[in-house]
Formats: sequence, structure tokens, C-alpha cells
Amino acid sequence: MIVYGSSISPFVRKVLAYGAEKGIALELKQVGLGSKDPDFLAASPFGKIPGFKHDDFAISDSTAIVAYLEALHPEPNLVPTAPKARARTVWFEEYADTILTAAGGAIFFNRVVAPKFLGREGDLAAADKAEKEALPPALDYIETVLPASGWLVEDRLTLADIAVASPFVNLLHVGITPDAVTHPKLAAFVEKMHARPSFATWIAKEKKVLAR
Repeated sequence: MIVYGSSISPFVRKVLAYGAEKGIALELKQVGLGSKDPDFLAASPFGKIPGFKHDDFAISDSTAIVAYLEALHPEPNLVPTAPKARARTVWFEEYADTILTAAGGAIFFNRVVAPKFLGREGDLAAADKAEKEALPPALDYIETVLPASGWLVEDRLTLADIAVASPFVNLLHVGITPDAVTHPKLAAFVEKMHARPSFATWIAKEKKVLAR
């Protein structure tokens, strides 16, 4: 199974971490913005990462990839089967992919991607605005709803935790981590998730790339 993209993307990282937690062997084939790799474009015709290929089956979008892998390898179960728990897991993935990644993405893109990978200045005013206005309510929400168990759904590891933890890696790369005083539950959650091998391995690799 091949995943096309870069783990620096929160969507690619989510798929890779999910695969690691499931014990599924995924091969990462590095492709960057604007890649014309024919195999990648066959999997992702609009050039969005991640793309995915398994034998003669190809698909793109992290949610679609995870849905395929969960159906193919239902154990260990990371997407609950109980209706309410499944719905909440889907919601937390959507929150992570849109609300949290939108806030963090504006910061990461303008402070890291634009200058480092595109060779141009980022919109630092937009990054500052996102950090001051868009990010705080996104963090407040998780602090409010995170159960005492430290897991978002069913008091155990699920896709919800993996999806939410992934964008926080990009924030980590720009020096932003949840404040343990104002967001103690969230800070502990992020620290716990990023220490898991499914994340720690990629975080270490990404730090080396970004340090070049």
C-alpha cells in the first residue's frame, strides 16, 4: 500500500499514524506541491495529498483512505461501531480537518511553507491573525469536551484522537503548543499522542527536514 504525499501535511500524517496504530504497512512515496508523478495523479487527479494506491485500487482524500483501510482491516477497531460514538468520531475528524487545520494551516503555511518550500514571503499578518483569532476557540473547544479519560470517544484510542492530534504537530513546528495552565487537558492529550510511536517517528523526521 502506497501513500503519496509528505508527512508534513496533517492529512498525510493522519493516514500514516492511523496505519501505524492499526498495524498496517504503508509505504510513503514523497510527492510535493504540483507533482506531475503519473502514479500520484492517477490516485489523486486534482493533485491533492494524500493519494493512495493498493494493488489496482487508487483513491485520494485522507477520510476516504481511512474509511477504506478500516473496512479492509476492521481490527483493532479505531472507528467505533456504536451509532453515537461513530458519529462523534466522524465529527472530531471533520473538526480536525477543517476547523483546526484551517486555523493552524494559515499559521504554518505563511511562516514555514511559503518561505521554506515556495521561496517567497508568507503573509505574516494573516498568520498572526489566525493565531490570535481563529486558533484560541478551536483549542478552547477541545479543552471543554475532552473527557477525564484523556480520550475523545469511548475512553480509548480512536480515529478521533489521531485526527485531532495531527494538526498539532504543524503547530509544534512553529513553536505553538497548548498552554498547560489555560488548557491542561488539551496539553496532556497532545503530549500523550505525540509521544506515541505512530506520531513520534514522523515528528522526528519532519524536524530534520524543516531544519535543513
